[in-house]
Amino acid sequence: MGHEVRLIPPQYVKPFVKTDKNDATDAEAICEAAMRPTMRFAPIKSAEQQAVLSLHRARDLMVRRRTMLINALRGHCGAFGIITSVGACNIGKLIDIIEDHEDKPIPELARSGMGNASAFD
Repeated sequence: MGHEVRLIPPQYVKPFVKTDKNDATDAEAICEAAMRPTMRFAPIKSAEQQAVLSLHRARDLMVRRRTMLINALRGHCGAFGIITSVGACNIGKLIDIIEDHEDKPIPELARSGMGNASAFD
C-alpha cells in the first residue's frame, strides 16, 4: 500500500498521552508524537537480529532460574544449619552435604523434598 513503517519507542510517546489509558488516547498520542519533527524512530530489526535477541533472552531466563533454584536450595539447607559459600561455583559442596547419608545433617523427608540436587551440576 506504499506506507512507510516507522517504530516509535513507548517512552517517546508517553509524554503525549493526555488522559486515561485506552486505545483512542494511545492512538492520538502516537499520531501526535509521529508528527513531531524532532521525533527519533527506532530502527527495524532483521529476522537475524530478532533471533539473536531471543537467544539472549532465553539464556538470561535460564540463568535467573538457576540462580533462583540455587538460592532456594541454600535457604532450605540454612534452615538445618548448613551454610556454604555463595555462588553457583560452590553449589557442588552443598550437593555433597545433601547427598551425604552417613552424617545425616538433613532429615530424609527434607532431603527428598529438595529433589535431585545433582541436577544443578
